[in-house]
Amino acid sequence: MKSIANFRKTALGRLLRYRSAQLGLALVLIYVVVAVFAGVLAPYSPIEQHAKDRLQEPTAKYWLGTDEFGRDILSRLMHGATNSLRIALISVIVACTLGTILGLTAGYVGGLLDNTIMRVMDLFFAFPAILLALAIVAALGPGAVNTVLAISVVYTPIFARVARGPVLAIKETEFVQAARAIGTRHPRIVWRHVLPNALAPIIVQITLALSWAMLTEAGLSFLGLGTIPPAPSWGSMLSDSRKLMEAAPWLAVAPGLAIMLGVLGFNLLGDGLRDALDPRLRS
Repeated sequence: MKSIANFRKTALGRLLRYRSAQLGLALVLIYVVVAVFAGVLAPYSPIEQHAKDRLQEPTAKYWLGTDEFGRDILSRLMHGATNSLRIALISVIVACTLGTILGLTAGYVGGLLDNTIMRVMDLFFAFPAILLALAIVAALGPGAVNTVLAISVVYTPIFARVARGPVLAIKETEFVQAARAIGTRHPRIVWRHVLPNALAPIIVQITLALSWAMLTEAGLSFLGLGTIPPAPSWGSMLSDSRKLMEAAPWLAVAPGLAIMLGVLGFNLLGDGLRDALDPRLRS
């Protein structure tokens, strides 16, 4: 009984109290497993063509049917998850690292540096995220690397603002003032005292940013500016299905559902983490 009580007090235990968080965690785990093991789980190569089986409806051989080139939709969906996760993960890691450093620096130092950094971040906020990503990719050209760069630039200001907020309050606390009084160097204060206490909102923002990055990558690929064919991408699969939507609706349903469930999973997980990490809701 004591171990159960201790588990419920942990972040994971509090997270698993919420049904929506459980659903989100399950969807994210399925998505990650499929993305990581797509090469093993996929029944066919994503670019393998079966000329005799073009536009096949879902059957026991092709669970989600085939496209106009006879490629297995399920295999392309699984490998598309790999590309989607890789682009989303790398871009969010880059955005989180840069944004957190900028936010910590601005919040802790304050003054002119704070104003300068945050006004530059506000400049990026003046543009809608998808339009800014489109402009960057259109200028640099399509491809996975440029997609990562575009998403990273778009979401860095979000992490900077999320990191800066709690730092403004944390730097005035007694334990930070005591660390300064005994001569602790500022980088060590930020690393040992400020950052650990500002991690909760950053962690929540990571899960939400992953869902946004997935959606942005799918949107860019839908417009032909993301992953370059024949590499599979959920957005490009959805785009290719438009001309055959009436004759072969399964071409649009499969990638559309995949995008929806992936984004939903990360959003639900982010909401659950927000509640689990909120000290006001701990009991």
